[in-house]
Amino acid sequence: MILERYYLACLAHASYLIADEESGEAAVVDPQRDIDCYLESAAELGCRISHVFLTHFHADFVAGHLELRDRQGATIHLGSRASAQYAFTPMDDGDTLDLGRVRLEVLETPGHSPESISIVVYDLDQHERAPHAVLTGDTLFIGDVGRPDLRASLGWSAEDLGGMLYESLREKLLPLPDETLVYPGHGAGSLCGKHLSTDSVSTIGEQRLHNYALKPMSKQQFIGIVTADQPDTPDYFTYDAVLNTKERPTLDETLERELQPLSLDEVLAAQEAGGQVLDTREVADFEGAHLRGSLCIGLGGSYATWCGTILNPAQPIVIVAELGREVEAATRLGRIGFDAVAGYLGGGMQALDSRPELLERTERVTASSLAEQLGGPEPLLVVDVRTSREWEEKHVEGAVNVPLGQLRERRASLPQERVIVVYCTSGYRSAIAASLLMREGFPTVCDLVGGLGAWESVRLPTVV
Repeated sequence: MILERYYLACLAHASYLIADEESGEAAVVDPQRDIDCYLESAAELGCRISHVFLTHFHADFVAGHLELRDRQGATIHLGSRASAQYAFTPMDDGDTLDLGRVRLEVLETPGHSPESISIVVYDLDQHERAPHAVLTGDTLFIGDVGRPDLRASLGWSAEDLGGMLYESLREKLLPLPDETLVYPGHGAGSLCGKHLSTDSVSTIGEQRLHNYALKPMSKQQFIGIVTADQPDTPDYFTYDAVLNTKERPTLDETLERELQPLSLDEVLAAQEAGGQVLDTREVADFEGAHLRGSLCIGLGGSYATWCGTILNPAQPIVIVAELGREVEAATRLGRIGFDAVAGYLGGGMQALDSRPELLERTERVTASSLAEQLGGPEPLLVVDVRTSREWEEKHVEGAVNVPLGQLRERRASLPQERVIVVYCTSGYRSAIAASLLMREGFPTVCDLVGGLGAWESVRLPTVV
């Protein structure tokens, strides 16, 4: 038996290739949309990918099931409760698929979503009844369980799904033998749970002992715990969950259309017509000089997640990137289904060399300088754009908390006549915040260089 794990760190997303070495039959579970990594592995292993499973309709990324279908002829498998525009094989609880001497058994495990399944993996050469592993999707994580509140906008209450999750965990997964390996769909950093571990694999026995959500408790106690204190979710989560049910162009088709160089005049015309100019360069480069009205979301951070939070998927996007990184920028947008890319600025920022009147810069302030100014007569407003949980742990005294994910909706509460200084932990989120406020017409916005980390490094105080 072959079981390969693939981890996409920027989305904290794990996917899997399972194959029988002798027969060469393979299946991929929860693939990312750019599928070359699976095709390369299959070629090296001498396998053919003939099946693809989605454990559920993912909310945080667009899966590559249609790509594997179109390029490999793979049959798509979904849980029997799923409904989709494309043809698929529905899998009921207990249904199996044999890949030579490897058997995949489906368990219906609703809760994170109504159509969620888990996949039990048997190596029949080792044991015909004792499972080797279970791929749990977003039902069971290492140290956590899937959140049940992501389908509210589609008519499912968190309480109802939380009750289903309680039963799925206790009736389907916990009865598996303690030595069964657990391979989840996400790791630490995912917004699909709140306490995910950095470990890549565990066992049912370890989770039984250490996972807070698997401790003995009533269903109502469980629902209260798993629905409380969940992180804010980006707007694109519902968009992606729905998109994963639809027939759509493949990523290759999308990139072929999108990766067109645009002249500066074409970029300006697109911007004037409501297009979104997305500058993907490093923070320091963006803040040193950028096209007026651009949004800064750098490729060096949680790029896709923040693009999904800040951008509108229905409006055209124009990419500004370091030369040679245009494909990466568009591909990572494609991973979350943001396919409305009109093109990229041909020549990058060099296209603006003869048009300095179109440039602007973001004011930056050091921690020491900000501390001095806070003691002066100028009425600065310091805005902490971290999450409320981070804010409660510690923050700069006198700052107000407007999490970045809420900034667009709450910007009207900020006074435009004040000098606004934004900060986060390291400077990545605050650069996005500053660019958003500047695009919305705030006249004087500054970014705290290095964020709260820089503030504390020079021994400046924080409060709780």
